Amino acid sequence: MSTTTLGVIGTGMVGLGAARRAVDAGLSVVLSNSRGPETLADLVAELGERARAATPAEAASAGDLVIAAVPLAAHERLPRAELAGKTVIDPMNYAPNPDFEVPELDSDELTSSELVQRHLADAQVVKALHNIGPKQLLELFRPTGAPDRTALPLSGDDPDARKEVADLLDVLGFDAVDLGTLADSWRSEPNTPLYALPYVGQPPSGLTAEEFVAWVQQAPGVPAPAARVEELAAAAVRGPAGFRME
Repeated sequence: MSTTTLGVIGTGMVGLGAARRAVDAGLSVVLSNSRGPETLADLVAELGERARAATPAEAASAGDLVIAAVPLAAHERLPRAELAGKTVIDPMNYAPNPDFEVPELDSDELTSSELVQRHLADAQVVKALHNIGPKQLLELFRPTGAPDRTALPLSGDDPDARKEVADLLDVLGFDAVDLGTLADSWRSEPNTPLYALPYVGQPPSGLTAEEFVAWVQQAPGVPAPAARVEELAAAAVRGPAGFRME
């Protein structure tokens, strides 16, 4: 594949999980966050010589592929100029709250990735790495062709960009299931059967929303093959957008 450097904007659980897997798979990573490169010194030292810290604009410029692992509410702060012409992986999920509500998402007029694509008009946005937890990402990778290899969904409007991200997922140790355009990305968003649970199995009964999130974050990974991902995507029914703590 052509990707040798992954730019990572945002070093929360998702960005850090992707960075760890990328380094372990032999890629270089350029990490960035909103607080400045100096705050990433310990993390870079832990990840080793394949990692370095930068500003978000620098990470965007340096990456052959860029993962925008920031809260969806912060997507308008992504560096548009530096991301122009790039393939941008969008792992963001909508989580409406009193401080961040988007009527176009609430009405299902747009998917969250279409909202991101509208902001990054000169980039090619691909929805991926949004429906699996970082712990499972670091546990479920397998070599190409392994019988228990897990598949991850992706969606994007540009076929070449989708292929680029599928190639990256292969390097990271996962098969890809192409769900089509960003308008179809809702099939793997929160409130669908393809979100989180295929990779962790059935949770204990009686959990509150907060307990469920904590359980998913710590649950052992369960392999989910491509056929299962395709089946769940086809069975999805569109409901209210976004992850809701109710």
